[in-house]
Formats: sequence, structure tokens, C-alpha cells
Amino acid sequence: MPPGVTMTATAALSPATAPKTPPLPEAKPETLGLSRPRLQAMSDAFKREIDKGTVPGITVLVARRGQVGWFEALGRQSPALSAPMALDSIFRIFSMSKPIVSVAVMALVEDGHLLLGDPVAKFIPEFADQKVGVVSGGRLDLVPPRRPMTVQDLLRHTSGLTYEHQGDGPVHKIYQDSRVRSRKITNAEHAALVASFPLVCHPGDEFNYSRSTDILGRIIEVVSGKPLGAFLTERVLAPLQMAETGFATSEANANRLAEPFAADPWTGDKVALFNMLEQPVMESGGGGLVSTTMDYARFALMLRNGGTLDGNRIIGRKTLELMASDHLGPEVKTNGTLLSPGHGFGLGFAVRREAGIAPFPGSVGQYFWSGIAGTFFWIDPKEDLLAVFMSQGPGQRDYTRTLVRDLVYAAVD
Repeated sequence: MPPGVTMTATAALSPATAPKTPPLPEAKPETLGLSRPRLQAMSDAFKREIDKGTVPGITVLVARRGQVGWFEALGRQSPALSAPMALDSIFRIFSMSKPIVSVAVMALVEDGHLLLGDPVAKFIPEFADQKVGVVSGGRLDLVPPRRPMTVQDLLRHTSGLTYEHQGDGPVHKIYQDSRVRSRKITNAEHAALVASFPLVCHPGDEFNYSRSTDILGRIIEVVSGKPLGAFLTERVLAPLQMAETGFATSEANANRLAEPFAADPWTGDKVALFNMLEQPVMESGGGGLVSTTMDYARFALMLRNGGTLDGNRIIGRKTLELMASDHLGPEVKTNGTLLSPGHGFGLGFAVRREAGIAPFPGSVGQYFWSGIAGTFFWIDPKEDLLAVFMSQGPGQRDYTRTLVRDLVYAAVD
């Protein structure tokens, strides 16, 4: 390992527990235009948060110009155990599954198996009869959609679908009262169930963060004739040598699982996340994957490279360019949801549209996404910068996301 590349947890790893995922090229921070003192300040800031009990532990990887300049594991892997957080700790990445599944969908587009403008009902017939729920006089009326929901709508979350935790309206309550969160139903059963719910708006009218990517996962199964996990492995994970990413991990990795506090340190509410050792029936394209920091960094570097890594092309350069462009524009309402000011959404990622307005640094054209348990990544083409942050602190995710953005960008020379 080159001097100056911070890999704090390396000494704790033995050959028997070392990650199977190949590492990325490394270099001293200063040779990449990164300030070592500012990166150390980032490390010190997260140590303070860990000491305050904000999160049990974190990992953070920063790469520039295709090389890793900083990779660190801090704190404990699990609050109930004494083991330190490790570079190869395994995390629930939840919605950071979405970019992986979105890339897989676009690979099928490149193969000519589907078009972005195809109606979802072409692949899942139950969606042909879906209605829009309109609240009028305290009553939920059902009306036909003005146009069909398309594959592009699913990718950019303008489908009219929603998540049960994204509101408390009558449609959200239908989601909440259903089995839609069950890990014991199949992807086909899940899609049929979601198709039976009313839409919260007409397709194309609004950005509503939703179970759209789960439906994309089912479309992948229908088109490919394979389970979602098998297709992801074949087309994305195996070519990228993401050996530690899947919908579950083996019992042999039980000592590598990152866990949250049992109760949220700020609210006292109970924290309950899924068991990473349990293979679910439903392979949730929207939030079911587990992964490691290095695995996800390999995916991010593939994106930075325009769709290739180590000679393996996952997606075409122009296809990726389309994905990382804003697909909302001024005409689509965002309802002040998950998108910060100055941002839009592409095909699987949020996209920064303006240099200012948002209360954190970045560049126009930066694209990124995160997971509800505290994971986060971004690609900044202008600065040729990428970062992957992992933690398991659901209630602190907005805070840690902004904190790591502030601290990494402060280190860019």
C-alpha cells in the first residue's frame, strides 16, 4: 500500500477475513489534488461524532482521478460488540440498490429488449387497470390516468407510485395497511400488489420517491427470464468483481455485519433493520442489497469511467450520460420531497442542476444517491471525484450525508 493512503482498519484484517473484492488503485492524497490535513480534519470530525454517540462507526472512501486517496474505518462495527469497524464490514445499502438496478435496466435497453417509452403494463399486465387516487371532499375518487406509466417514469420516480413512509394521505395508508413491506412475497406478488393500489398522481406529473425501482426489478425478471439477483450478478456484479454484494450474505460473514444502535440516539425510537444473513423471498430492487465500501466504490468507479472497469463495459458512455442527466425539468413538480434545492433526478440518480441554492457544496452535473440506513455515494465529473460513505445510523442519515459532503469538498485543492 503506498504511504499516505489512510487505511486505518487494515491491520485488523487477516488473510482469512480479507475482502474478496479486488482493491482499486491507490495514491497519496496530495498527488490527487486532495489536502491531507483537510482529510484528517474529516477523520477527526467523524471521531467526534462517534465519541458523542451519533453513530457506532463509519467508513469513508475518497477517490480522485481514478485512484483512492483516502479509505478509513472508524468506530465500532456494532454497538453491542467491541470489534472495530473494518474496511470490509458489510452494510445494508437500502436505496443505494437503486442505481445498480437502474444500470441493469439500461443494459436491457441497450440490448434492445425494451424502450424507455414502453408502458409498464407491456411487461406487467396488472398495471393496465391502475387508477389515480384523487382526494375530493375527504373522499378518495379513482380516475383513469391521463397516460400510461412508462419505464422512464419508473427510473425517474414520476410513475405515480409512492412509498408508505412518504406521506399520510389515503393512498399512503393503503400501502401502510398492506403486505407491501414483506420480504416473504415474490417480486411478482409485490408488483401485482402495488398495481392494485391507486396512484398518488398522474404519471409524469410529479416526482414521488417510490417503490418504482422494485417494479423495475420485476421487469428485469420478466424480460430476462431470470431472478433479479441472478441477472444483477451476471450483468453488473460479477463483471465488476463486486463479490460481497447481494440480497443476503452467508453465515460465515456474521462477524462482519455493521449494525445500528438498538435505539435512535437522538429520539430514543427503536431501530429495526432486516437480517443480512436471511435470504429474502423478495429481492427488492429498490432497497434490498447488502454490500461493502470497496464493492460500491468499484461500481462508482465504473460510472466515473463512463461505464467500464478493468476492461469490462457494463453500460455505454452515452447511455450513462443520459442516466446522469436531469429528467424532471421545470415542468415536473417535486413537492419539496427528497430533492434538495437546485437538484433534479435522472434515471436512477439525483443530479445537481445548479452550483448554488443547496445548503452543501458540489458541482453542476454531480450525481448521487443514498440509503435510508446511512449510506451515501456521489460522482462529481467536473472535479473527477467520487466518494462512498457507509454507516448504519438511519435517524442521522441527513446529518452525516451533509457532513461528509462538506468535509470531502473542503479537501479538494
